[in-house]
Amino acid sequence: MSERDKYPAQSGRRRFVKGVVGGAALAGVGATGAATINSATQASGAGGGSTQAYAIENTAGPAPRGMPQIPVEIDDEGYLKGVWPEVKTEEQGGVSVQIAETEDFKGSGETYTTEWFQFCGVESYAGIEPDYDSENYFRSGSNPGYEWQSEAYSEGDRLHVDDFSDYQEWGNGVGDPGLGKPATGRWRSEDAEDTIPIQVIKSEQVMEMAEEDPWLEASTEDGFIAWLNKCTHFCCVPQYKSEGSAKFNAENDVYCQCHQSVYDPYSIVQTLFVARPRPSD
Repeated sequence: MSERDKYPAQSGRRRFVKGVVGGAALAGVGATGAATINSATQASGAGGGSTQAYAIENTAGPAPRGMPQIPVEIDDEGYLKGVWPEVKTEEQGGVSVQIAETEDFKGSGETYTTEWFQFCGVESYAGIEPDYDSENYFRSGSNPGYEWQSEAYSEGDRLHVDDFSDYQEWGNGVGDPGLGKPATGRWRSEDAEDTIPIQVIKSEQVMEMAEEDPWLEASTEDGFIAWLNKCTHFCCVPQYKSEGSAKFNAENDVYCQCHQSVYDPYSIVQTLFVARPRPSD
């Protein structure tokens, strides 16, 4: 195991880039073990198996891959929503199952599916069921990650674009100000036992990235980008511009305090992994 696999480098900075991680290389990392665990512990259900997703890139620490992106849209009143794929019924092994999948998402040429979110036990959450009744808004949680959220929102309030208007100047004393304004929250979790944690950033860099990339043009809007905020290592909840991250040169990144995994929200990559099937009813 290399030093990079154990902990983030103690010095040096990265440039913001976009890239594609080779599927063959990633498929060989832990795929056999994951498949064995899945077959031993999961009831047969919809989805699962080899899955390619777009994710914010894991750049350091023990996490095996990035955290999956959630496409964003803004409604007519300025509230932020996560896009849910098209729900349809398919025959799988002679059984009719519901899946949520959109091919050629908004003309990007890419398939967006809820199999992206089938890890860390999230596949068993009610909100990941294809037909779960949800309006898909991003909502502030009970313990927001940023002081500005506590001042602007009560628990359950929908995130609104107007509250990100100072994104070009915002800072919380961690890293460089003006890189983007973040918020934490939940998605498809109202009236559900389990909460799906998300993080959102509005940034000029996201706008620039979307100008050059069909997927990002389709999956971001007005500089907003979002992802399912569960570390792919041991499922902790990381944070952008987190206290304590400077020690690992991650003050301008998304940092997981549990085991020091680091993610770059301005580098969106394709990642191949073995998704767990949703438990059967």
